[in-house]
Amino acid sequence: MPELDGPSTDAPTEAVDGSPASRRQLLARTGALGAGIAFTGALSELFAGTAAAQEPAHSGYGPLIPDPKRLLDLPKGFRYRVLSREGDALRSGEGLVPSNHDGMAAFAGRHGRVHLVRNHENRVTAKAPVPTVKGLTYDPTGKGGCTSLTLDRDGDVLAERVAIAGTAVNCAGGPTPWGTWLTCEETEDKAGTNGYTKDHGFVFEVDGADPHRTGAVPLTAMGRFQHEAIAVDPRNGIVYETEDAFLKPFGLFYRFLPNRPLGGVGSLRAGGRLQAMRVPGVPDLSSIQEPGACFDGVEWVDVPDPSAAQTPVRLQDFGRKGITHAQKLEGCYWGGRCVYFVSSFAHAGDGSAATHFGQIWRYDPAARRLTLVIVFGPDTDVQLPGESPDNICLAPSGGLMVCEDGNGAQHVYGVTRGGEVYAMARNAQNIGSEAAPEWGEFAGVTFSPDGRTMYVNCYTPGTTFAVRGPWKR
Repeated sequence: MPELDGPSTDAPTEAVDGSPASRRQLLARTGALGAGIAFTGALSELFAGTAAAQEPAHSGYGPLIPDPKRLLDLPKGFRYRVLSREGDALRSGEGLVPSNHDGMAAFAGRHGRVHLVRNHENRVTAKAPVPTVKGLTYDPTGKGGCTSLTLDRDGDVLAERVAIAGTAVNCAGGPTPWGTWLTCEETEDKAGTNGYTKDHGFVFEVDGADPHRTGAVPLTAMGRFQHEAIAVDPRNGIVYETEDAFLKPFGLFYRFLPNRPLGGVGSLRAGGRLQAMRVPGVPDLSSIQEPGACFDGVEWVDVPDPSAAQTPVRLQDFGRKGITHAQKLEGCYWGGRCVYFVSSFAHAGDGSAATHFGQIWRYDPAARRLTLVIVFGPDTDVQLPGESPDNICLAPSGGLMVCEDGNGAQHVYGVTRGGEVYAMARNAQNIGSEAAPEWGEFAGVTFSPDGRTMYVNCYTPGTTFAVRGPWKR
């Protein structure tokens, strides 16, 4: 890989300390006190049965060094490259790079190439919409969608183009076992609302290497609701889905049983059955506060009307026993033999049963068992409000990478299996003013297929970074 755009972080300077420390020391040094990043729980649970479980744990890469270009602060020895920024011209000539960079995934291509598929969480007010392209546009009035970047083996951008357009509020999604991206609309707006000409709230399949192969077809059987993320069981093709609803009635955790499991590109169009999770005796996941809490006999209940033609899914009648809700369900990924999903926060003041600043849950389909793996503050060290985590991924270096979505300076945090938190990156782009600084959240953290490069988005101003350095293995 040629010299990256970002400067080498070699110079000694006053910096954020990413070394092991007490929670309060670490939070104070990273600025995470305002974001409430503290947790309890055994992260070894997250890595059981995965490649990361075989890697030695480590405790970070040292302090973050301020970037003279004021884009991205990284530890010593790490460099970044800016792959794409909103407002620049797309290499395809289709228009400008859209705004609001969000969820993302990296796929292996031919001859060592990498295809990055990137969401744009654009609402009707977005200043830089995804350009409409013939054959790739669902609703011409929608401003969201995805773009695709193709990188060569050296990390140079070979192509950048629209992958799907005319969708709305594309937040996160997830990869399929056959190498496509499922992009999720985080909205329930119907045709006639906000000027839309079609109903929204669907999942769409996107092929980053050849977008016209997948087109712009809503996977209606997977439900119409405020989608956030998905994860696919590679053994049987079951798709798990999160619903991001931060006001009551809160969202649900779903699974989709496809009629053509693991059928490859386009197979999800064949339909299937959508179900929602019921944890007996637990109507609200926020009420569970002890890491390691375990619930057997998880039930799955058919969704009465996945299209939500008259009533939002989370308000539908699931029978006498009801259904399990949770505030702000976001990240979702598959690891080992289990699916993991994130509740970014819960506030009792919003109607949740209890308050937390983030939970990570694990569902084991074979055992029908749900386990609370991690709880992020408040605790005895930190009693301040905030929200985290958001997007999350397993890192080849043997831990988690977590995108922060809260107040103050925004970070990508690493979390070791031993429970240590370290700052991996900090957004240095002040989009406010010196008197009232504001930094955009991170999103879409993912790694290249060979594990040598971390890709991550800054939501605002929309920027996609590639980060390389001495990753520990």
